[in-house]
Parts: sequence; C-alpha cells; structure tokens
Amino acid sequence: MSNPVKVDIWSDIACPWCFVGKRRFETAAAAFVAEGGELEIEYHSFELAPDTPVDFEGSEVDFLVAHKHMPAGQVEQMLAQMTELAAAEGLSYDFDALQHTNTVKAHELLHFAKTKGRQLDLVERLFAAYFEQGRHVGRVEDLADVAAEIGLDRDEALAALNASTHLPDVVADKEQAMAYGISGVPFFVLDRRLGVSGAQDPSAFAEALREASNHAGASA
Repeated sequence: MSNPVKVDIWSDIACPWCFVGKRRFETAAAAFVAEGGELEIEYHSFELAPDTPVDFEGSEVDFLVAHKHMPAGQVEQMLAQMTELAAAEGLSYDFDALQHTNTVKAHELLHFAKTKGRQLDLVERLFAAYFEQGRHVGRVEDLADVAAEIGLDRDEALAALNASTHLPDVVADKEQAMAYGISGVPFFVLDRRLGVSGAQDPSAFAEALREASNHAGASA
C-alpha cells in the first residue's frame, strides 16, 4: 500500500460521540497501518451549538434540557448511557464536572496547531480536558494553557486566538461540511470520496479504509 489514504474528519470538541468515534476509528486505523497502510488524518471544524455562550450558566443537564427540549430525567438517563458507552472505549466521561461552552475558539486553536504539525495531539488533549477533566475549553487563556501542555508556544497560541487568526479556516470548514451535506458529527471522508457517518464500529471503519486504499491504488 504505497498511496496514503487521506482521512478528513469533521468533529466538535463538545460532541461526546466524536470522542468515542475517534477511539473506534483509531482501532481500525492501527490495524490498517499494521497491515502496511498509510494514513493522512486531518480534523475539521463543526460547531454543534454555535449560539452557546462561552460561560454557560448551568450543568450539562440544564443545557440539554433547553437545547433538545427533553425532560431532565430523560437527559440524565441519556448521559448515564453515554458514560457507559464511552467507558467501553476506555474513556472516563464526567458530565457532572463538564463545563459547557462555545467551541469556536477551540476550533481556531486546532487550526493553529495544524500549522505546527500538532493538530492530532491537540484534538486528543481537548477532548480529554472537556469530557474527562472538567476543564474550560472556551476561554482563550485556558486554551492557551492546553496548547502549552502539548508543547506549543503559549504566547503565540494566545496571540492567534485573540486576533481570531484562524477564524476564516473554521468558517471554511463549516462551509465545506455544508457542501458535502454533513448535518451531524463525527463524519469521516476517506480519499475525498467515501463518507462514513457517526461513531461506527471499528469493523465498518476498517472496511471503508480498505475500500479507499484499493481505490487509491487503482487510480495511481
């Protein structure tokens, strides 16, 4: 397999299924690489709730009750099920500690990290900070701290966030998602032609990777 498969992933830091989907895709990707495959992975911005304030007053239950118009008991049950499902992937979701926020600045930071070749490291760090550690990932100072934790220059990251340097990149990602007809995340586009929607089982990702690789090889 001499032709790398390009994988473009539309995702939101505040999407619990996106972190689960990341783990499931990684399982398939590791097997694909072990078999001699090559991958080029890039994350793209998708905001599930762009109207969310940076400092949301209330719990995750409060947010979902208002956002999805569901009873609190039903939301609590849904979050408990999501926590169990995430645990099966080795993730420790803590919805009680979670600080709901607007994610546009987190997406800007991911584009900044991409220019430094560290986007994949930052994606993992942001997901863990948000879902497992109860940290705030909406404010620029907090995001600059996260950037520094993976070895990026804090002052440079902070300057880019304050200047909204990468906001046009976020907008471009969202426009591309609309062009593709993406209405929910995670959404994976392989070889710029094959779409996989949702946090699928690793076997589904494995099949899609093989199909994309075979197509790339045939086109070479």
